[in-house]
This record gives sequence, structure tokens and C-alpha cells, in this order.
Amino acid sequence: MNPTTTIAVRAARQAGSIIMRSFGRADTLTVSEKQSNDFVSEVDRNAEQAIIGVIRKAYPGHAILAEESGSHGKDEFLWIIDPLDGTTNYLHGFPQFSISIALSHRGKLENAVVYDPLRDEMYTAARGAGALLNDRRLRVSEQKGFKGALLGTGIPYRNQRYMDAYLAMLKDLAKESAGIRRPGSAALDFAYVAAGRLDGFWELGLSAWDFAAGALLVQEAGGVVSDIRGGSRHLETGNVIAAGVRLHREMVDVIRPHVPGDIAA
Repeated sequence: MNPTTTIAVRAARQAGSIIMRSFGRADTLTVSEKQSNDFVSEVDRNAEQAIIGVIRKAYPGHAILAEESGSHGKDEFLWIIDPLDGTTNYLHGFPQFSISIALSHRGKLENAVVYDPLRDEMYTAARGAGALLNDRRLRVSEQKGFKGALLGTGIPYRNQRYMDAYLAMLKDLAKESAGIRRPGSAALDFAYVAAGRLDGFWELGLSAWDFAAGALLVQEAGGVVSDIRGGSRHLETGNVIAAGVRLHREMVDVIRPHVPGDIAA
């Protein structure tokens, strides 16, 4: 494991300890609503500060983009952090949430960690070195088409503007595939694609911290990540498809006719 991945793992484990101490005790937490249906708790903030503290100690000059506290500094190295992806699940005691940490260099993703503290599953990736779940190397599924494919998704909940377009995508993909799941943590959804637990995934309106780490995991596990028109603007737009090579092509073909003309790819 390279030094930057080691630091990200250390930071994720510290955040995981904070998160698990309060899991199942949502009634004792201070919770606020950032915007419609988008919640933040003191656990999110404490976990984020723990992650930033570990990174700052190792790399004081690096820039940081974190979900709760925003941008810190300017540098060609940028850490992209979601301290608790799946806060709504966490607050309801629903056991699907994760910590997501990515490092980019001059806009290119270099290292990734997604940590599931409930299951103690640590997903890691480094550019050119592959992806791992704990000590096991990951590969995306060899699914060649929709028949038998299990897909993941996220239902738009912050911005309802493109709900009709999303539902049209959902309808056509549901007809083609073996099933669709919406667990509620995009970072883990991407990790599951990398691990072959899901064959493909798509969502509209994600933020970079939701899936930067997951995107590198999928790519290093042999998969493809793109925007919903099949291009490369996914980190910019937050509208994304991830799958193995063959299934990705078919997902783009089904989704593209439903993409509104005014939506960023």
C-alpha cells in the first residue's frame, strides 16, 4: 500500500470509530437539514474533522474538498472527502453507509478509499495498481448484457427537476435487467460494482465527494465510469454510469434517449 493510501486508510478508520460509537443512538444526536431532504449530524462533522486532522498531519500543504466544511487551501493535490455517505440511512439505523476519501493530482484521481465500518470492509485503489477489498483483489463482473444483471441506482431526492427523465430510465432498465437496488450510499454502490456485487450503477445529481473514490475503484477493477451520455464529464456533472465494459455500453444506449436536452451530461 502506498503512503497516501495508507494515510487515507488511517483517516477512514478513525472516522469509522467515531461513526460506530453513535450508531443506533440517533435520538441523542444534534441533526440539522442543510437543504430539502439533506441532513447533517454532529457525527458527520466530527468524522470529517478526524479525517482532515490525519491528512493535515501527513500532508499540511495539500488542498481539501470536504462535504461539510467545503474547500480548504489550494494545491495541485486535492483530497475529496465524504465523512459519512448515507447519513439518512445512518440516522434511521439502516445498515448501509460509508466513508469516502479520494486524492486527485492536477485533476486526475490517484488514490481512493471507501470504508464500510459496519462490516469492516476497506476498499482501496491506487492509479495503475488495481483495487482491493481488504487483501482481496477486485474485478468488476463479467456481465455481457442486461440478462441476469443486477443494477444499482440512486433516486434523485435533492432536486426533483429531472425526476420524470430518471423514472423513464428506471422503467426501461428495469425491463431489461434482473433487478434494481437503491441502498442509499453511492460510495458503497460504486465499491460494489468494483467488487462485482452489482453489475452496473447509474445516478443523477451526485457531488464529487459522493463518488470520486468509488469511480477510481471501478476503473482500477477493470470497469468503465462515464457521464450519462457516455462521455468523461462525470466528476464535473455528477450524472454518472458505472459498469463493466460491455454492460456499460448497453446502459448508455438505454439511458441516452431519456437524457433531457438541458441536463449536463
